[in-house]
Amino acid sequence: MAIPSRTAAAALLLSFDPPEWLVSHVSAVAEVAAFLAERTHARGVPVDRGLVEAAALLHDLDKLIPGDDMVHELGHGEAAARWLTQAGHGELARAVAAHPVTRLLDADRYGRWNGVATREERIVAYADKRAGVHLVTMKARFSAWEAEYPQQRENLLRARARAERLERQVCEMAGVSPLAVKRLRWVAPALEAARRQEPEPAAVRQ
Repeated sequence: MAIPSRTAAAALLLSFDPPEWLVSHVSAVAEVAAFLAERTHARGVPVDRGLVEAAALLHDLDKLIPGDDMVHELGHGEAAARWLTQAGHGELARAVAAHPVTRLLDADRYGRWNGVATREERIVAYADKRAGVHLVTMKARFSAWEAEYPQQRENLLRARARAERLERQVCEMAGVSPLAVKRLRWVAPALEAARRQEPEPAAVRQ
């Protein structure tokens, strides 16, 4: 098993011929996650930045896996985690499996996860709460979910309180305020490198 490089993760994503909306979303999540991982590392807190970046870029892979694949029986997140494990990238499984907002809906399930979650898992899960197709506030992200799933409004309100706790944990770890979170721009160059199979360029914070 191995953590794919930026180019390898981008190539794996492209192999599924993803729609532009999904590329925009996973790019935003991966770049927010990369920023948080870099800032965490800069403060001397151990974090696997390669794992964070690859897991964040591939976190929604099960939305691209053919519908007849039995991994879908596991549900969103878990399905992608199983597929990646079978493909030899099991190190990404926990961070990918833990990202869905549904993990925050159930108090017991959230409590168990919060007690054992790694730094990498927390960063990927939080980055997904800050990015639709662009970096947004968590309030805006949850408002979008409430508009899309009005029948889940009460559950989402409870989930948001847990997400705010996650935000405090991750931002304290990274030494930034939520409003100071940015994107570390690396995905577009990695996608281009994957298409051309060229060496990966350095990231540029923006």
